[in-house]
Amino acid sequence: MKPSVIIPVYNEKDTAVELVERTRAVPIDKEIIIVNDGSTDGTRDRLMSRYAGQPGIHLLNHEKNQGKGAAIRTGIARATGEYVIVQDADLEYNPQDFIPILKKLEETPADVVYGTRFKDFSRSLFFKQWIENKFFGAHHEIKQFHLYAGIQALNILANLLYGAGITDEATCYKAFRRPVLQGIKLQCTGFEFCPEVTAKVRKAGYKIYEVPISYHPRSTIEGKKLNWRHGIEAIWALIKYRFTD
Repeated sequence: MKPSVIIPVYNEKDTAVELVERTRAVPIDKEIIIVNDGSTDGTRDRLMSRYAGQPGIHLLNHEKNQGKGAAIRTGIARATGEYVIVQDADLEYNPQDFIPILKKLEETPADVVYGTRFKDFSRSLFFKQWIENKFFGAHHEIKQFHLYAGIQALNILANLLYGAGITDEATCYKAFRRPVLQGIKLQCTGFEFCPEVTAKVRKAGYKIYEVPISYHPRSTIEGKKLNWRHGIEAIWALIKYRFTD
């Protein structure tokens, strides 16, 4: 069981090194592919000074910002592991959750496994904050509630259009047997990677399995880049790929 962990990075100098260290600490053999997507805040220099030449870590660089989807595609082309899993460069997701996700791929017929934030509410701070009414304590927390509502809309659309049967279409943790992912022609450049890959694996006939994961949401003040425009792009991508390749 050797995964290729793809980490797209854009202006994450405050979290990228800690995230990579958390990823390295997962007790499985793996290759880590870091794709710096034209960062302008010193992220590239920090990563280079820490990881250049380190075994098992590949540092790739986009001279100009091309978008998360483009960074993931660069990583996919470089991947050599048996499996491929995507990891954001912030600290919202816990890399220790790789273990149950990869176990699902290893021990079942699954070719595609998503980590879901919504099947085990007890593991997710998303819901703890909601229950404690923290979403409504400040403007940025209200945005977090809007994000939750948007994710549920994407779930409904993915299940309606593709029979996906999933609870978290927008999850970062998407894992694939490498030939499955490399056999799909992706066009994404930005955040539309998630809906595009969901649409295309389902159109190719692959069932999406899910495994509960933990989740520690951050606010826009803390650096979260998603906004309502990305939600509209995701909805459009799900609709578009239902009728096109």
